[in-house]
Amino acid sequence: MLNASNITARRRKAWFATGIAFICLVIWLSLTPSPIIIDSVDGIKTGHFMAYSWLMLWFSQLYRSARARIAWAVGFVLMGVALEYAQAATGYRDFAYSDMRDNGYGVLAGAILALTPLGGLFDRFNRG
Repeated sequence: MLNASNITARRRKAWFATGIAFICLVIWLSLTPSPIIIDSVDGIKTGHFMAYSWLMLWFSQLYRSARARIAWAVGFVLMGVALEYAQAATGYRDFAYSDMRDNGYGVLAGAILALTPLGGLFDRFNRG
């Protein structure tokens, strides 16, 4: 029989698994030979910014402590750096420090958004 704590645990697992799928999507989009081209805004690549904002906001739903959120933020920034070096190694994608910057801006934006009511979406989802 499912009780409220079992349902919450299952939802946490599903939310986490979906987040892992989002990470895999970002990795694939970063390394595919045919990337999606999205316009820049004031020199910031919107796709990079939005992808890393989304990842940070998504995982901030499950990990509410400052220490955990900082760990995820550092992890996402390092992932963005590693993916730029991986792109350089592909021979068909370009390395750009500006992409690393835009990823970092996205992580920062996601962390800030997590401090707003958007940071409690998972909790509200579990109540309703």
